[in-house]
Amino acid sequence: MKKRVWASLLTLGLATQGCLGQSPLEELKKKAEAALGQPKPGGDGLSDDRLNLGLKEALRISTGKAVASTGRLDGFLKNEAIKILLPPKLQSAGRTMRLLGMGARVDELEVGMNRAAEQATPQAKQIFLDALTRMTFSDARAILTGGDTAATGYFKRQSTQPLADAFTPIVRQAMLKVGVVRQYDAVLQNPTFSRFSSMQNFDLDAYVVGKTLDGLFYELGQEEKRIRKDPAAQTTELLREVFGGRQ
Repeated sequence: MKKRVWASLLTLGLATQGCLGQSPLEELKKKAEAALGQPKPGGDGLSDDRLNLGLKEALRISTGKAVASTGRLDGFLKNEAIKILLPPKLQSAGRTMRLLGMGARVDELEVGMNRAAEQATPQAKQIFLDALTRMTFSDARAILTGGDTAATGYFKRQSTQPLADAFTPIVRQAMLKVGVVRQYDAVLQNPTFSRFSSMQNFDLDAYVVGKTLDGLFYELGQEEKRIRKDPAAQTTELLREVFGGRQ
């Protein structure tokens, strides 16, 4: 199919030479590229350098906002979209405890887990910036032309393990400090939880770290969508140049 389109364009160019003068080869090539859907070197009129600068600016802003919104008091606890709840296997028993008037103990455990997450997420800022330094032109174009959360996907691929490594000791220390481990053990000792003896070996640290990552990437995805679609979020000329025509 591509060969037929190219041949047709070439024939058209040769046929009109007598009336219009010789058609420049480069102009004919551009027409063929457009017909074949091939990408042009500067796509959308943006140079690679300009595109890369614009995306990095957008990602510095979006990651900064995501870290700031989660890494503060109640950043997790009061955000229903990312609040860390009891591990799924314990949620049914937790509801029973609330019905029996022991909701305060469940609340203490959930508050402690969310406080640990809030203390860990500020460490993400530098890790995200490090990921930006590794971004290639190819990465930038894939992000620009990808889905609403293509940049968030890039950061997940580049940063999940470094973030988990950085978060784990902070989460552990935070949970010890606010008594999460003690509260967790007390909850498990309640008769309501007796059938969950397997949870005695449950890695609560890993659970909280995983939910912290989920919450952080969720907020990053929300920030990315705003920058892509909301003109009010495109706060600089460079952001408007890169994203302004893509709503």
